[in-house]
Amino acid sequence: MRQLASALYSIAVAVWVGGLLAIGFIAAPVLFAQLADRAMAGNLAGAMFTVTAWVGLACGSYLILFVMFAKGWRSVQSGVFWIVLLMLALTAAGHFGVQPILEQLKADALPRRVMESALRERFTTWHGVSSALYLAQSLLGIALAILQERGRGR
Repeated sequence: MRQLASALYSIAVAVWVGGLLAIGFIAAPVLFAQLADRAMAGNLAGAMFTVTAWVGLACGSYLILFVMFAKGWRSVQSGVFWIVLLMLALTAAGHFGVQPILEQLKADALPRRVMESALRERFTTWHGVSSALYLAQSLLGIALAILQERGRGR
């Protein structure tokens, strides 16, 4: 059973970090480069980021539980524990804090698109906050993958 839990740990890291990098730095830029309708590209990217957030919340929760069960109270001395906890906090802040603000700004701009409205600057600012959170989460994810590879995280 321990081997299965350990394998799931590795899979959770791979899925979460791989998803962050693939969606944020490959799929979303391709959407904006290939689709003429930027609003449609944004909506599709947003849907992918939503799925990525839920996957991250699930994977991160498993990783925290794994480290806690493996190390007990010593888990708080683990770099992996704090990286995952911070990644979870950033995911939650982005998904439950910033994304609703962006959606509300889009709704308030109707019938115009938000980038064609007076709300453009606020949307751009909050989108920048969202991007910064995502970048920080991605960099932490890379650190997590490196720690896992070295075997120090568990």
